Amino acid sequence: MIVGFNFTKMLVERKEGSQGKIAVNNNVAIKSVEKLPLQFGKRQEDALRMNFEFQALYEPKLGEIFFEGYLVWLDNKDAMEAMLKSWQKDKKLDKVIMNIVLNNILAKCNVEAIILSRDINLPPSVPMPRVQVQEGEPTKKK
Repeated sequence: MIVGFNFTKMLVERKEGSQGKIAVNNNVAIKSVEKLPLQFGKRQEDALRMNFEFQALYEPKLGEIFFEGYLVWLDNKDAMEAMLKSWQKDKKLDKVIMNIVLNNILAKCNVEAIILSRDINLPPSVPMPRVQVQEGEPTKKK
């Protein structure tokens, strides 16, 4: 389970001169997995620190949002040893764990990216929900 999440670097840049249709390409990647000693009172346990990068590129060359950070994963000792060995061997994690980790990273990064894109006047990095009222639908009275 995820017991910690931190950003270590945030870069937000808007460039001038782009007009027309804008495409936003998002990418997230786990860059490394390493042991992290945690102290719980007098008891010490090892967790895993998963370092990640998130990038949203606005094309054609309108801007970029880039984050680095890490999350802390805590599980039973055998499971974490297996995860670490798998990462060291193939740079891969179990699919179930990878889904949990990547979805958590994306959720936090996308929220932060939306806020920062607004602050520097870029479009949101993910599509925002839209309401479309159909012709002839009744409207509610207050």
